Amino acid sequence: MALIKPVEDKYPQFGDNCFLADNATIVGDVVMGKNCSIWFNAVVRGDVNFITIGDNTNIQDGAVIHCTYQKAPTVIGNNVNIGHNALVHGCVLKDRVLIGMGAIVMDNAIVNEYCIIAAGAIILENTVCEPGYLYAGVPAKKIKPISDQQRELLDSLPNRYIMYSDWFK
Repeated sequence: MALIKPVEDKYPQFGDNCFLADNATIVGDVVMGKNCSIWFNAVVRGDVNFITIGDNTNIQDGAVIHCTYQKAPTVIGNNVNIGHNALVHGCVLKDRVLIGMGAIVMDNAIVNEYCIIAAGAIILENTVCEPGYLYAGVPAKKIKPISDQQRELLDSLPNRYIMYSDWFK
């Protein structure tokens, strides 16, 4: 069973049909929508500020979601995919975003709709990612518009993770 703990009387809240892996950790002021999944060894730490997660969002193995005390909450939209070992910290991820494996998104960054953040990329503090683009590198730069195939992936990937999570229920 996942580790779910309150912090200062703030309890994580979960929408319908969410999957929490046995060794996932969710603590504090976390509000999650429906059909979400928090995978193995992922940590969602709403201890120093709040975290909101929209519907159909998946937080994959080893990812860490955190925020900054009194400065930067984390707001994650609908149909967001956060890849293995990614770090999402005190930022805003709009709908239909993919954060690649091992990528880092820092405080007060905004990743707009239909953005892909490449594996290993680092989105620096206060960066605003333009909708519909691929960002890559350290620090990340706007590379090119996403393709139709990538747009379709952003539309379909959340449903795949809903299916995968059903295998564990």
